[in-house]
Amino acid sequence: MPTVTAVLLAYGAEPWLEDGVRAVLESADVDIDAIVVDNGCSTDAIDRVKGLDRVRILTPDSNTGYSGGCDLGAAEASGEYLAFVNSDAIVAPAALARLVAVASEPGVGLAMGSIRLADSPELMNTAGNPVHYTGLSWAGGFREPASRYATRRQVAAGSGCCFVIRRDLWEALRGFAPEYFAYCEDTELSLRLWQRGLTVEYVPDAVVLHHYEFSRNERKLYLLERNRLLVVLTTYQRRSLLVLAPMLLLTEVLMLAAAIAGGWGGAKLRGWHWIWRNRRWVRERRALLQAERTVPDAVVATRMTARIDPANVAAPPGVGALNVIMSGYWSIARRLA
Repeated sequence: MPTVTAVLLAYGAEPWLEDGVRAVLESADVDIDAIVVDNGCSTDAIDRVKGLDRVRILTPDSNTGYSGGCDLGAAEASGEYLAFVNSDAIVAPAALARLVAVASEPGVGLAMGSIRLADSPELMNTAGNPVHYTGLSWAGGFREPASRYATRRQVAAGSGCCFVIRRDLWEALRGFAPEYFAYCEDTELSLRLWQRGLTVEYVPDAVVLHHYEFSRNERKLYLLERNRLLVVLTTYQRRSLLVLAPMLLLTEVLMLAAAIAGGWGGAKLRGWHWIWRNRRWVRERRALLQAERTVPDAVVATRMTARIDPANVAAPPGVGALNVIMSGYWSIARRLA
């Protein structure tokens, strides 16, 4: 059987951690072990899984975030495949074996599960995350019937909730950039795979139940916006950045206005300040990603969308007109790029 190491992170109360770890260990048709990274669990959830067979606990000195925690866990893995599973996600017995089977196929970069809402398993949490050409991304198919997503397909970005990747490929990519801390690192990883000529696959029969709670706070909004810009600045080729500059600038103006109206304008400005203060790292990250790519933006762009239509957040006023402008510009920009 293929050997798989599952990496899970623990932070805060973690009411579903034990259930999630036990579900991973009960996976069929794989030789499985689990690594749990304690990023600051505030309850006895870690103690409840510490004694389980085939489970190791890593305790860093500080909260390393999602990206850093995944890197730490993967560095200690022994399996030929890595499964990254959210601590509030429950994998079906056959899910990881199905994801491994797809991830092992030639030309596949990563395989993500069919992420369902735990309180309504017949509805989707995400069937792959659409990626807008401005870097925005969201849960695809949110609250739609799972029956609409019963066919395997390629998606722009996989969800960090549950995916499998070959360990040698993960190591070749050097994992996540810990600077992301949390959010958008799964988008960056997916785009890097597409830029290497590899695919990102949604696997419908790899069912995962996610105790999903959508929340917004200033820290999360700061990371989402900052990291969205990091994805854009490092993954696009230079010509694409120049061609898309008008829409990227328009997006920044609109996002700043939305941030001010929403009371998190300071967080948006701090994101710009972080990028400027760490501009050397941004240049180095960009150089790394551009050097490893084998596929131009013109090909990767076919995976992106020009419409902003997330179902898990309310559409802002004027989004319809904005989509008309964005779509029209994209039709021109794709030919220029």
